[in-house]
Amino acid sequence: MAGNIHNTAAPIVSSVSKLQSLNGLFAIYKKKGPTSADVLNTLKEVLLKEAGVKNPNPRKRKKQSLKMGHGGTLDSSASGVLVVGVGNGTKMLSTMLAGSKKYVAVGELGKATDTLDASGKVVLEEDFGHVTRLDMEEKLKAFTGDIMQVPPLYSALKKDGQRLSVMLMKGHKVEAKPARPVTVYNLTLQEFTPPLFTLDVECGGGFYIRSLVDDLGKALSSCAHVKELSRTKQGQFTLEEHTLHEEQWTLEHVLRSLQPCPEQGGPAEGGPAEGEPAEGEPADGGPAEGAPVQRGPAEGPPDGTKE
Repeated sequence: MAGNIHNTAAPIVSSVSKLQSLNGLFAIYKKKGPTSADVLNTLKEVLLKEAGVKNPNPRKRKKQSLKMGHGGTLDSSASGVLVVGVGNGTKMLSTMLAGSKKYVAVGELGKATDTLDASGKVVLEEDFGHVTRLDMEEKLKAFTGDIMQVPPLYSALKKDGQRLSVMLMKGHKVEAKPARPVTVYNLTLQEFTPPLFTLDVECGGGFYIRSLVDDLGKALSSCAHVKELSRTKQGQFTLEEHTLHEEQWTLEHVLRSLQPCPEQGGPAEGGPAEGEPAEGEPADGGPAEGAPVQRGPAEGPPDGTKE
């Protein structure tokens, strides 16, 4: 009987060891709805169960059996590429936070919300009949290159150790963070069918798509908010070629997709682990954008993200 127990346990130990030996980066697809932290915890739970761990608790901080983190929060209402670091790969996530990202954003003219996206409450309505495609393309030029941007109030940014989004949810008065330098490498208008318009955005770390769309609406003597947001690329990982969908969240698929850590050197430690974005990391998208823009707690709490 003892022999039978031993034979059963051996494969489980082997699977867990193989899982714990993973070191590197890979990308998964985050769907609309759950927070980035929830998606990461679900991934960990699925992999641990496959390895034979009974009743895994992916949120447990101490004695973690699987070290894992993500490289930049996406809002709960956003979808797309979520880069995951496992093992020593979590040390490489700071590179993902600061690196280039691409997004496709659908904006809606004429309505502004408190969260700057469709999850929020409409706080302002303005006429948009005067806005033309040429007007918008002209205004977009001012948002390209090295610019200054004020982050959204509903974000993963913190004050006195608390996320601004959580403070707002509790009814506290929150002042906007000061404008900070961000970089937009490419910004194009793909579709214009008022009130909707679609933007392709390539930006650096710390940039908020929600703030971009809000500022663009104001620049057009109207208002606007993000209706849909998808991160299509982060670093070398693209939506079409590299993301693992939920049915592919298996050890076999992770092993195939894993980009190993450099054998020597590599980015310094400090990338976020265990599902927590680095402080100041936006959540939309990204990076774009961090605490989900819902009025509930975000990323454990709550992209672009950065959005």
